[in-house]
Amino acid sequence: MVEMRRRSLVVLGSAIGLGVVGAGVVAVFGGRGPAEADGRSRAGADTRMARVLGAKQPERFVGIVVLDRRLRGRGVGGSVEALVEESRAVGGGDTVVRFGLGASLFEGAEVQSPRQLKAMPSFAGDLLDPAQSHGDLLVRVAGEDAGQVRKAVARVKAVANQAGWTVRWGIDGFRAENRVEGGRGLARNPFHFTEGFGNPETEQEVADRAVVREGQGEPDWAVGGSYHVVRVIRFATELWDKDSVPEQERIMGRRRDGKWLDGTPTAEQPNFAADPKGRRTPLDSHVRLAAPDRRNPPPLVRRSYSYDRGYGDTGIVFSCFQRDLAKGFEAVQKRLAGEALAKYVLTTGGGYFFVPPPGDAWVDALALA
Repeated sequence: MVEMRRRSLVVLGSAIGLGVVGAGVVAVFGGRGPAEADGRSRAGADTRMARVLGAKQPERFVGIVVLDRRLRGRGVGGSVEALVEESRAVGGGDTVVRFGLGASLFEGAEVQSPRQLKAMPSFAGDLLDPAQSHGDLLVRVAGEDAGQVRKAVARVKAVANQAGWTVRWGIDGFRAENRVEGGRGLARNPFHFTEGFGNPETEQEVADRAVVREGQGEPDWAVGGSYHVVRVIRFATELWDKDSVPEQERIMGRRRDGKWLDGTPTAEQPNFAADPKGRRTPLDSHVRLAAPDRRNPPPLVRRSYSYDRGYGDTGIVFSCFQRDLAKGFEAVQKRLAGEALAKYVLTTGGGYFFVPPPGDAWVDALALA
């Protein structure tokens, strides 16, 4: 019985990197987890995880559904297993379903949670709505067809309800002008700026920034996974559009097309140290505060989407992955306090989640919880 349960739980381990096609599930990777019992190299595992995080062009549309367990007393493994087994038929075409584990999923569980996993704190300028923040389990549905993504999201909600979960919050997103240049996935945000230039070019670079390694003090089952930050950030587009384009570019620290204000080619990194007083790139501009040393970029990978819920509620679903929350997202967010962009944006929701590694070692750990 235990072995049968363990085998069925392996479905979730694979689902992190599965393309859910038609009525079946096509595995992108498999394996035994951090120990790489089948002989594959650590680098190979990192590369597979990088693909899960979207090292190439991110899908054009996304639907995020965040769930809570209806019965808090149930074991973690059983709750997750029931949902995932019913989710195998979700999707169609190139639609992909992936999962992220929230800190509250581990409350009362015997399994050790990822070391840094916690409820996302409120940062300067945030106005977090508790009903639109945090949660036990994040389900991310993405694809190239908006209709297929919507259908898959509806199916996820239905099977979640049947499996003993409730929908805590959710949001849909899209990537305008989604494309790849120089190995980086780029898109245009609601402020008319192209973003994504700060991302790494290769899968190995993605892994170096985003994949949890041994020696970080993480539980064995979490090695090879990644910390996922989601932030729903509302943009004051009407106020923004009243500013001139040059003023907008000074606030951002880049041209709308991604070129640097000091004339440095887009594909190269500017030397902010040569502009100590901010005459070319203002000291309080977004990109300068976020990454003051462009030659040593923040150790994170961005995969954001725009959203439009109507009635002026537009913005981005900020999404980033990293191996270390403190050195990645949190370090950047603290530097952004007092940026010129602050009066145009408001973070209203989101959360911290953990994307488990390829393989089933982590699934075995949850099965015992």
